Amino acid sequence: MARTNFQRQDGRRFDAIRPVRITPDFVRTAAGSCLIEMGETRVICTASIEQDVPPWRAETGEGWVTAEYGMLPASTGGRKKRPLLKPDSRGVEIQRLIGRVLRGVVRLDRLGEHTITLDCDVLQADGGTRTASITGAYVALARAVRVGQAEGRFARGVLREPVAAVSVGIVNGTPLLDLCYVEDSSADVDLNVAMTRSGKFVELQGTSEGEPFAEEQLHEMIRLAKKGVRALFRAQQDAIRKGVKT
Repeated sequence: MARTNFQRQDGRRFDAIRPVRITPDFVRTAAGSCLIEMGETRVICTASIEQDVPPWRAETGEGWVTAEYGMLPASTGGRKKRPLLKPDSRGVEIQRLIGRVLRGVVRLDRLGEHTITLDCDVLQADGGTRTASITGAYVALARAVRVGQAEGRFARGVLREPVAAVSVGIVNGTPLLDLCYVEDSSADVDLNVAMTRSGKFVELQGTSEGEPFAEEQLHEMIRLAKKGVRALFRAQQDAIRKGVKT
């Protein structure tokens, strides 16, 4: 089904992700942070530790992981207004996604009654901001967990395993990995895949924008996603190792 000779507008093969760069400890005042760049998409991810939990989690001995997501005004070219009074429904949906995915790889009982908040701020958007946010947020989370453990605030073994996410889709009948904005905006099918390093799925978000897609096409998109997240895990590992915090 895959077209090995298919060329995209940026010269990539159908099964190639955009160049990935993760700069750890990008915000030195945060417990953990990074700047993740996937092609022209750039997101700052920070992790903050608070000695507190939501009221409904108080006195359980367990912690919490939550996320906030936002796009800076100039991130999409034309100015995007800040959601000062009315919440941005898309942003709320994405931050809930990020929180769910990251909680999927955290042993909350080993955090004690602490909350880790992951803030993902999009500097520049060219498709895949939610998947880049998840991938970068894990790096920020891992750095913050190291800090919390070094300070004696967390028990060992907080993180089960790494998690990363990538977009896949079908454009003009061709399955593509890691869609840029132009591809995403014209895709027949759009699928976001979050996976652990052991190959388990944490979240699948997919929809057809036109004709319904077949099971064979779904399998091909998942195969591409697995290839993409393997590259992202390598980038995450390198970034975590390079971090300057001890």
